[in-house]
Amino acid sequence: MTRDLVRIGVDLGGAKIEAIALNAEGETLARRRIATPAHDYAAIVAAVAKLVGDVETDIGRRGVVGVGAPGAISTHTGLVKNSNTAVINGKPLDVDLAQALGRPVRVANDANCFALSEAIDGAGVVFGVILGSGVGGGIVIDGRIVEGRNRVAGEWGHAPLPWMTEDEYPGALCFCGHKGCIETFLCGAGLSRDHERRSGARRPAIEIAALADAGEPTARETLERYQDRLARALAMVVDLIDPDVIVLGGGLSNISRLYDGLAARVGENAFTDAFDTKILPNAHGDSSGVRGAAWLWREGEAG
Repeated sequence: MTRDLVRIGVDLGGAKIEAIALNAEGETLARRRIATPAHDYAAIVAAVAKLVGDVETDIGRRGVVGVGAPGAISTHTGLVKNSNTAVINGKPLDVDLAQALGRPVRVANDANCFALSEAIDGAGVVFGVILGSGVGGGIVIDGRIVEGRNRVAGEWGHAPLPWMTEDEYPGALCFCGHKGCIETFLCGAGLSRDHERRSGARRPAIEIAALADAGEPTARETLERYQDRLARALAMVVDLIDPDVIVLGGGLSNISRLYDGLAARVGENAFTDAFDTKILPNAHGDSSGVRGAAWLWREGEAG
């Protein structure tokens, strides 16, 4: 990859589509964001193509394009699967985007892109966590995404919550068709539902966090239960891949109270005599996923 060729990353979210252009050193050259036409597949493809074109117009240069999207492209059918943006399921997203843009396009799971962004400056094993409207995960080893044979590596959100209590079992129905998935407990709506059961009041996660910081007992108890569930879920990941670093992203990762004592709780549940894995908030905020999408193209590659 020549030094004057830029990387363009696109984060295809359920609510917004963001594009970023990075130079060879990873510095931001341009950024744009639009609302996602979430219920119209053709409009999504057109919106991504226009956004990339607008960014390239801004910088006066053409780039290679990587896209982070919910779900994964099936190795058997070549079509998107497992996306909570349902309109792209069963569609050849990478093919259609490549045709719309007139060049090869790399498409990867959005949580994988998040993990890649957070790992790009270092090596080792990184598990990237998305805690937002859904719960996702991505694995990066020595700067490379691990997708797995079926391209579902890291999808911890659709495993059952470990060591459920009687009060938790069997759990809410998940969009994947199973009950008790980690996602149903740890997504923003799951946190709100849990608080409503105890308080009788339906509140968004950010409001619950603010009430807890102000000392409101029920809100504090809600976040205690959330942290306990998060710790159990992360302990399962530790037992499976034993990462060097766990990085939390998504809107709920901004709740600072979650980090207090979290590592100790994970260690209590993990199958180890000592636990020294770092658990960190993300370094790049809500732009981490779009940065990782840009880095789907490695040095020496061209599109």
